[in-house]
Amino acid sequence: MKNKSLKLAAVSLLGILTLAGCSGGKDVATMKGGKITEDDFYTELKKNPQTADALTNMIIGKVTENAYGKDVKQEDVDKEFKKMEEQQGGKKQFEDVLKQNNMDVKTYKESIKGQLAFQQMLKSNLKITDNDLKETWKTYHPAVDTQIALFDSKEDAEKALKQVNDGTDFTKVAKEQSKDEATKKDGGKLTFDSTMKTKPENVMVPEQVKEEAYKLEDGKTSGVITAQNMQTGADSFYIVKMVKNVKKGNDYKKYEKELKEITEQTKMQDPTFQQKIVGEELDKANIKITDEAFKDILTPYLPQKEEKKDNKKDDSKKSEKKETTESKK
Repeated sequence: MKNKSLKLAAVSLLGILTLAGCSGGKDVATMKGGKITEDDFYTELKKNPQTADALTNMIIGKVTENAYGKDVKQEDVDKEFKKMEEQQGGKKQFEDVLKQNNMDVKTYKESIKGQLAFQQMLKSNLKITDNDLKETWKTYHPAVDTQIALFDSKEDAEKALKQVNDGTDFTKVAKEQSKDEATKKDGGKLTFDSTMKTKPENVMVPEQVKEEAYKLEDGKTSGVITAQNMQTGADSFYIVKMVKNVKKGNDYKKYEKELKEITEQTKMQDPTFQQKIVGEELDKANIKITDEAFKDILTPYLPQKEEKKDNKKDDSKKSEKKETTESKK
């Protein structure tokens, strides 16, 4: 079965495809000796593979919003918008970014609503079992209290680590040298566990950093940890001091809430699970594609339909074989 990446906000061709799909044949461009109509433009767009992807995303988005959009609260949309606005440096900077991408506040909030509806769709179809929780428990670690310092280069990280090992207080090093703005003012203090939750909130902690931190005893400092920046993809360099490590023990029930959260996150990010749920929702929506050029674009999402047809053929062949055998007798 082919897995396809699910992208709800295919902005690049979305507006173009909507324009091209309008009724009539209005002129898109005119020139001496000729013109390009909407029909001409639409015909040309159909040759581009990205157009099929954009249409697929539009269909998935529409089906998702129709079924789950009512479950998305406006306050959640506004919260996500505010978070992104802050990450971009404020209202003015964010508005400039939106303009550069041919969007405005209204269209971006609609995009957020679509993404939240998609998440709601996945979550509504999740079934978490005890076996799932036990599997997650194998790699789970409870919340630990640490101090971290982030650096842009390995050389800077090694220099800072040497200072700490030579007796300089980690708090002083983090305040003066760390590049992590969320933690440096408090000396790098950071609490995290195997979930995405942190204290302070919304601090990105790479898995490599977590894994090395969990190995440390109280009061010990790690070596330089190389990890990929989750936003830029570039290498970042950390040193971590363990303040208070926690042994998880043997009772997974004690951390059932956290285990459920991690399991949900993992399943909802699984492309195979996403494709299965999208296929089921598309099937329920009874979609009819009238343009022959796009008649098969949803096939990768509907493997169950193909399997059912194959099963009917197999049953028919078995029945014919049985009748032939009985007639020979």
